Amino acid sequence: MAMGSLSDGDDDFNPEINTTPLVDVMLVLLIIFIITIPVMNHSVKLDLPRAASQPNQVKPESINLAIDADGKLFWNGQATEMAQLHQYIAEAAKKNPQPELHLRAERTTQYEKVAQVMAAAQSGGLGKIGFITDPRSR
Repeated sequence: MAMGSLSDGDDDFNPEINTTPLVDVMLVLLIIFIITIPVMNHSVKLDLPRAASQPNQVKPESINLAIDADGKLFWNGQATEMAQLHQYIAEAAKKNPQPELHLRAERTTQYEKVAQVMAAAQSGGLGKIGFITDPRSR
């Protein structure tokens, strides 16, 4: 009885993997990749004209309209009346780009006065109205 051998005959199946065909295939693939990569990176150099442009965005001005607790109106810091306010709004609506109306009212201002100003802005043609608040006044 022989030690270390599982089979008695010499013509039995050999369980080792033959790696020679695997190495041959890998070498063929390597040669193919070496040949094809320079062809894929080949490019034609062109001198294209260079153009630089930036969009011309005109930022619209803002109009500050304040209403105090007594109902007095202030157009960009100047006191005004409701009749004159309609003229200011009509002039501002004609500008291109149209300015934004920033409406600031005190906490104790009557809502009726704010609604009248909003209606005047809408009927005058101003499309953008923003409300300015003060978060610290609680």
